[in-house]
Amino acid sequence: MLIAFNKPHGVLCQFTDRSLPPRPTLAAFGLPAGVYPAGRLDHDSEGLLLLTDDGMLAHRITDPRHTLGKTYWVQVEGTPSPAQLDALRAGVRLNDGPTRPAEVQRLDPPPALWPRDPPVRMRKTVPDAWLAMTLREGRNRQVRRMTAAVGLPTLRLVRVAIGHHALDDLLPGQWREVAPAHGPPGRS
Repeated sequence: MLIAFNKPHGVLCQFTDRSLPPRPTLAAFGLPAGVYPAGRLDHDSEGLLLLTDDGMLAHRITDPRHTLGKTYWVQVEGTPSPAQLDALRAGVRLNDGPTRPAEVQRLDPPPALWPRDPPVRMRKTVPDAWLAMTLREGRNRQVRRMTAAVGLPTLRLVRVAIGHHALDDLLPGQWREVAPAHGPPGRS
């Protein structure tokens, strides 16, 4: 079984939380029993999360050797210059080494998304812009670190696709069952 879920901002990608006070988890959304996240999405990020009950399928989704593209819509603070976009496309040096090149394009007009709760912090004197970024690796907070490294801090981050699986019309907190990408589970 493979589930596409639109993870709301502020929800942990796990079913339990031992912190006090407890934070919202996946347990609140009526997901089928026995499924687990195939990968992660930060607490302060939103969008597509795939969940499965098949360990081999989860591995195929998350293993960087399979180079499954993950596409994000990224609201950044500032107006991206051609040099900043080229730097993201070429790969950025982070404290844990260089990233792989990313596919990056400016989204103009901005995407039509649901309101975020809490709203994104906006400054009247600083412009913002939206980018579509596709990565083929998955380091911790990688999109945020890449945009910061080129001088474009991330304000909002929404994952809209993993491979050919897309968020489509799912609203925050909604989910649907989807077909695995490449044949029966467990096959590459």
